[in-house]
Amino acid sequence: MGYKVIFDRKNCTGAAACAIVADQLWRMADDDKAELIGARNTGNEMWELEIGEEALKYHKEAARHCPVKVIKIVNENGHEVHLERV
Repeated sequence: MGYKVIFDRKNCTGAAACAIVADQLWRMADDDKAELIGARNTGNEMWELEIGEEALKYHKEAARHCPVKVIKIVNENGHEVHLERV
């Protein structure tokens, strides 16, 4: 099953929680906002990245720790994935 990480970078406050808990997938940019490594800009500072099952738990941790909840994960049917602790 495939998933998509959707990141609203415009509303990112730069708390760096995502980059701390999943530093292999997220990093902080020069403008002090997070970057979703490998993602594509879909317009209006919305970024998307297709991921597989193996990366899901790391992106869920990043989303769970984001204080402003600008990271969303959806499944292949477009339904939001629950962010329970893994």
